[in-house]
Amino acid sequence: MLYKLLQKRRSVRTFEPRAVEPEKLERIFQAALLSPSSKGIQPWSFILVDDPALLTTLSNCKPHGASFLANAAFAIVVCADLEVATAWIEDCSIAAINAQIAIEEEGLGSCWIQIRGRKTQDGKPSTEYVKTSLSIPDRLEVEAIIAGGYPAEPQIPHSLEDLKWERVHHNSFGKKLSLLKK
Repeated sequence: MLYKLLQKRRSVRTFEPRAVEPEKLERIFQAALLSPSSKGIQPWSFILVDDPALLTTLSNCKPHGASFLANAAFAIVVCADLEVATAWIEDCSIAAINAQIAIEEEGLGSCWIQIRGRKTQDGKPSTEYVKTSLSIPDRLEVEAIIAGGYPAEPQIPHSLEDLKWERVHHNSFGKKLSLLKK
């Protein structure tokens, strides 16, 4: 069930040193490609990276929050074609989260690495670093990288008791949703 899957999904930053089966990767990309997009344009491109040397290179795309990529089994670089996109950030974000949900469904773990708007250690845009590393054309912009693989340690599901129901409003901001038994 989707609700249990969403409750179970956590960011994974440590991975077992083993490859992911091709059929699992295919289903993950199916989920990303089935994502909705603004005006049905589907401006995205995805790059599967499973070469250990390239994963290590990409792990240096920003000073914090990407180093674990060097030990991932794979990465999905999520890009958009700016020549056709009207809402590329949203479109890519939807596709990336669909991929992450599919990764979880496959018994794997993942973690989003934000690229857009970030900088490398020497102050250059992270998106340019990734584009150069993977020969990505200028017309494409990089939104994020999704690291994936088999989790090296068990993850504790989110607690439903910790949900912030006070952030759900009904008909106007500040009015509690009365449908809830909370």
